[in-house]
Parts: sequence; C-alpha cells; structure tokens
Amino acid sequence: MDEENLICVQTGEDPAFCLDLPIMNTRRHFITSLTAALGGSVFAADGKPKTIVLQSAWDTVNIGDIGHTPGTLRVIEEHLPEVKIVLWAMKLDERVTAMIKARFPKVEILQGNLFKDGEKDRELQEAVKACDFFIRNSGMGQDITFMQFCQKIGKPYGLFGQSYFPSMVEGEGAKERIALLNGASFIYTRERKTLKILQGAGIKAAALQFGPDGCFGIDVRDDVRGLATMKKLGLEDRKFITIQLRTNTAKLPGVDDTRTPKLNPLHPTPEQIADDERRAAKYRELVTLWVEKTGHKVLIAPETIKEMGHNKRLIHDPLAPEIQKHVVNLEYFWNADEAASVFARAHTIVCHEPHSPIIALANGTPIIHTYSEFHSPKCWMFQDIGLPEWLLEMDETPVEKMAETLFAIDADYPAAQAKVKKAMEYVHECFAGSMKHVKGVLGVT
Repeated sequence: MDEENLICVQTGEDPAFCLDLPIMNTRRHFITSLTAALGGSVFAADGKPKTIVLQSAWDTVNIGDIGHTPGTLRVIEEHLPEVKIVLWAMKLDERVTAMIKARFPKVEILQGNLFKDGEKDRELQEAVKACDFFIRNSGMGQDITFMQFCQKIGKPYGLFGQSYFPSMVEGEGAKERIALLNGASFIYTRERKTLKILQGAGIKAAALQFGPDGCFGIDVRDDVRGLATMKKLGLEDRKFITIQLRTNTAKLPGVDDTRTPKLNPLHPTPEQIADDERRAAKYRELVTLWVEKTGHKVLIAPETIKEMGHNKRLIHDPLAPEIQKHVVNLEYFWNADEAASVFARAHTIVCHEPHSPIIALANGTPIIHTYSEFHSPKCWMFQDIGLPEWLLEMDETPVEKMAETLFAIDADYPAAQAKVKKAMEYVHECFAGSMKHVKGVLGVT
C-alpha cells in the first residue's frame, strides 16, 4: 500500500498494535472503520451517526434553566464527539439560541410537542422515532409524557441529573410513574436524597445512581459582555462577592404559576412575606460585615429574572448609605455565558438559589449556598460533591455562621480554590461514568 494511503493507529492498550487502514474521503468513514475494528461504532449500519435527542432548555428567565443545556451538551460532546445531538428545546429566546449555536454549531435544535399534530410537533416526533437514545436533561419537573412516548415507540430513554419530590412515586398515578421509571435505561439523580426516594419506592431502572446536574459541565463564557459589566459597575477581579435571595413571589409579575404555586405564589401570605424580610435582613447584615471588613463590593446578581426588583427592594435599598455605595445591581437580566464570565472573576458566590453556585464552581470560584430545602432536594448536591461546609440552611443558620464561612474562604483563598478544584474533579469523574453508560446503550466502546 502506498505510504500516502496508509494510516497507522496506535491504541492506548498495546503500543505495538497498529492498524493499516486506507485513507477514506471523509473522517466519518475513517472513524467508522476504526471503531468497528476496535469493537464498536458511533455510526449506524447506514453510515449515519448515531443520534441522541436531548430534552432540555426549560426556560429563559433563569440562568440555571439556561445553563443545563450547554453544560450537558459539553459533557456529551467531550465523551461522544461523533454522536449527533438533536436538542428538543422547551423554551428559547434569541440570546440563548445564539449562545447554543455559537458553542455547538452541529447541534440540531427542534421545538414542539410529542402529542400534538402541528408541523413542528411532527418533526420532533419523527426525530425521536429516528434517534438511538432519548435523554431528559437535569431538572425538577415530574412530567412523564416523554417516557410514555418513548415506551409507545420502543425507544430507550434515560434521565440525567434529576431531582424528585416523594410525590413522584406516591399518590394517585404512582403505579404508572414507577413503571415508567423502571423502564429507563438509567436514572442519574443529582443528589442522593432523590436517589433514596427512588430506591425506597423500589425503582429498578437498569442503572440508578448519583450523577451531578448537567449545569456543572458548562463552559460557555461571554467575556466581552462580562468584562464590560464589571468595568461599568467598578468590580475588580476576586474583590467582590455576589448575592441573591429567593423570595416567595410570582415567577413573573402578575402571572400565577399553576404548576408550583407554593413555590412561586402570586399572592404571598403574611407569613411568606415575613420569611422574605427576615432572610433579607440576614443578607443585609452579611453584606454589611463584608464591606466593613474588606472594603470590597457586592453585586446583586440575578439567577432568576423575577428576583431583580425584589432583591433591590429588600437588600440594596434598606442598607445604610455608607454600605449601600459598595453594593451594585445588575440593571438587566443576563445570559448564562455572561454570568459565567463574571462569576469566574468573583471572590465568592453567595446565593439562595443553587445554579449560580454551580456555574461559579464550574469556573473555579468558591460558593456559599444558603438553601431552603422547601424549594427542592437539589440543594444537597453540594454536599454530595464534597462541599458540605459551604451548604448552610437559610433559616437555621445565624448570620454570624454565614460570615464565619465567608471569611474562612477569604482567609485562605488558595485552599478554597483547591476545594473547588477537587469537587469539580469528582463531578467530571461522575460525568465520565454516566457517559460510559450512554456509550453502552448506544453500543459504542
């Protein structure tokens, strides 16, 4: 064989092993031949790449619901670079779409409904029927329609980084939900509390394990906007903290959230209003202690669009004037990539919500998650990746303990960064394990 038509492939297992393969016209043909020789293929029998449909992009008004998508796409791309991904996006806007297309130009984006009959619906349904595997991305929703559709057409499906309340496996309709969960090729729960809930209900999915939220995989950054924002607000690298409170208020002004009215009430009770004011007072005191001790700034950084006005009203505006001048608000709701760019340069992210901390950790920045488990068991994922000391219950933790935790991070910042690094190494080990399982389902080695 001519030298120009010879490719020598060294495998990692045996340096002496060499495959002589003719150079094909396309990379696809080469990889098909190689992976077949090594015991598996990322391509189907017709030469087309094997395909995953990823259901994700839950919303555009929450950087966590935005961040799940590029995070999990990055994880799949890293471990299965030749597999075709079809993104079934539940909600998009121009900024989120542009971010996804810029980072993942090969990903096909579809919208629609599995049980309706419009043009987009039919296109989505055909994509699911034609795919090799269906994955529901990280989240809290207890929808089962995707499992019903996949079972109906005989398509394997998996759940990646899920949290559930016990009601998923209890009460009316639980028998059907349990049967659908049992039919999954895998269920990775993003914290071990959900894992115990499912194990306690006798779930027998092919794999039932802990697996972190896909948002931990995020690597999109918008440094142009991020640096411009920092310059405008007078924020210096590693010399500011960010903060956000979650309030008992509607998801959007004047809009009732019929799915979870207890979590996002349109008309909060006097008790809920009192909870918001008490929690905000803790944050105000923490901000005051930070400013007085360090002289550095605080950014009220939104994880959800609904909190922007409430956090300004409850945290910024009541502060003493000498403290208030060190506290700045973001005046618009940012995208996850700009948030990542700013979080990567912050000192510490302090947040009542969980996904700003996730994005911060993915970018090497320490966090404090002051959680309320009432919102979801997802708070426990920080304990499960090895950061229990940065997980503080909002109501039970005195502000003195919050300040002690923050200043301990400040006192030995390199040690705090090392904790972040160790936790993220574990996260990526878990991702490697879950993607190995996906490879098994797809028949890829």
